[in-house]
Amino acid sequence: MSLPRHSDPIVAIATAPGRGAVGMVRVSGRGLQDLVLALCGRSLKPREATYTAFLDDSGQAIDHGLALYFAAPHSFTGEDILELQAHGGPVVLQLLLARCLQAGAELKPNGTPRLAHLRVALPGEFSERAFLNDKIDLAQAEAIADLIDASTEAAARSASRSLAGVFSQEIHNLRDALIHLRMLVEATLDFPEEEIDFLRQADAQGQLTKLEQGLASVQARAQQGSLLREGIKVVIAGQPNAGKSSLLNALAGAELAIVTAVPGTTRDKVQQTIQIEGVPVHVVDTAGLRESEDEIEKIGIEHAWDAIAQADAVLFLHDLTRFHAPDYRADDETIARAIAHKVPRQVPVIEVWNKLDAAPAQDLPDGLHLSAKTGAGLDVLRQKLLQVAGWQSGSEGVFMARERHVQALHLTQSHLQQAQIHLASQAQALDLLAEELRLAQNALGEITGEFTSDDLLGVIFSSFCIGK
Repeated sequence: MSLPRHSDPIVAIATAPGRGAVGMVRVSGRGLQDLVLALCGRSLKPREATYTAFLDDSGQAIDHGLALYFAAPHSFTGEDILELQAHGGPVVLQLLLARCLQAGAELKPNGTPRLAHLRVALPGEFSERAFLNDKIDLAQAEAIADLIDASTEAAARSASRSLAGVFSQEIHNLRDALIHLRMLVEATLDFPEEEIDFLRQADAQGQLTKLEQGLASVQARAQQGSLLREGIKVVIAGQPNAGKSSLLNALAGAELAIVTAVPGTTRDKVQQTIQIEGVPVHVVDTAGLRESEDEIEKIGIEHAWDAIAQADAVLFLHDLTRFHAPDYRADDETIARAIAHKVPRQVPVIEVWNKLDAAPAQDLPDGLHLSAKTGAGLDVLRQKLLQVAGWQSGSEGVFMARERHVQALHLTQSHLQQAQIHLASQAQALDLLAEELRLAQNALGEITGEFTSDDLLGVIFSSFCIGK
C-alpha cells in the first residue's frame, strides 16, 4: 500500500458508527482559520472549548455543540486540528462532514479555496500524521489501536503504558547503549595505529553483556504484552459426550453450547473468548471425534480437525465414567495418534478427564481431573492454560507488544550474540563486530519506526479506525 498524500488536509467522523449522545468530526491540516470561520462564524481561541452553532452554506445552524481548535504544532497530528463535537446522530455527523468538504472547496474573495484539497481521511491517517510529524513513534501509534481493541482490563492497561511511551523508552535506552558501543568500536577501526586498546579500557565486553541483559528483560515483558494482545487459542477435542460443550460453558460461565446426552449434538465449532488473569483465551468447542455417516456431522468433524491443527493448545477431553470400557479406550488411542500427527510438536496437548463427580475416587488415570458440572478442578485447568501460554503471574511493568516487536527483539538478540563472538576475536573481527552492532540498532529502530518501510506503515495504519 502506498502512503497517502501527507500534504492534503483531511477530515473524518471520529466517533463510532451509530447513535450516541455525542459525535465528533475532526479536521487536520495547515491553516484552518478560514475553515473555522465558515463553519462556526467566528474565530476560536486555541485549546479552549467554545459552544457555538455549526453553520451550513446559507448560515443556518446544522447543529449546536462544542468546537475546539488546536494550533500547530501543539496538537495530536502536529498540524492545525479542528474538532466539532455535535449530537451523535449519524445524519447530523454526515451533514457536518459534507459541510466541511463543501466549505473547504468554497472560494475566498481572492479566488483561492478556503482549504484546498480537503478530503476524507483514510483509516489511521490522523495517527499516521502524528507519527510522521514526530508527535509519537510507531510503537505508540500501534498502541492507540491496541488500546481501542483491548479485550481485557490487563490488555488495556498494558496498551496505555505503551501509548505513554514506556515501551519506546526501553527501546531508546537500548539503542543509546548500542550507539555508545558502536562509537567505541568504530573509533578503534578508525585509528588502528594507536596502541591504546579502546575496547578493553572502555569495558566493551561488560557493556555488551549489560546490553544483552537489558534486552532479555525487555523481551520477557514484550512477550507477556504480546500474549495480552493476542491471547491463545485453546481447542477442546475428544469423543462425543465427553463433556466438551459442558466444559466450554463452565469456563465461560454461560450456556453458550447446547448440552444433551445425545452423541453428536455439537455439529460445528463454538468459540468464546474468556480471560484468565487478564489473558484472553479463545476457547473452541468442537464436534465429537468419531466415525459418522451423517453428512452434516462429518463436516463438523472435519472443521474440528482443522481447528485442532491451528490450536496453540489442545485440551484432549476424556470421560472418566467410560475409562474402563475397552471400546472407548481404543477410540481414544486412535484419536491420540491422529492428534499427534496433525498438531505441531511444540503445541501442548493437555490430557483432561471430565465427570469427576460421577467417577470412583480411586484408580484415576494420569492428567487433570475435573467436573464441568460442579466446577471442581476448573481453577487447576485455568492455571495450566496460563502455564502453557507462558504467562508469568504478577508480571510488573508489562507493555503491549505486537508479534513484529517480538520478532525485532529476537533479531536484535541474534545480532548481539554474533557481536559477542566477534568481540572475542578482538582485532581480527572488529569490522564484523561493528556491522553486527549496526544491524542490531536497525532492528531496534524498526520497532519505533526509525527504520521502517513505507509498505509496513501502510499495513499498520490501514488496520486503524477512520478518524484515528
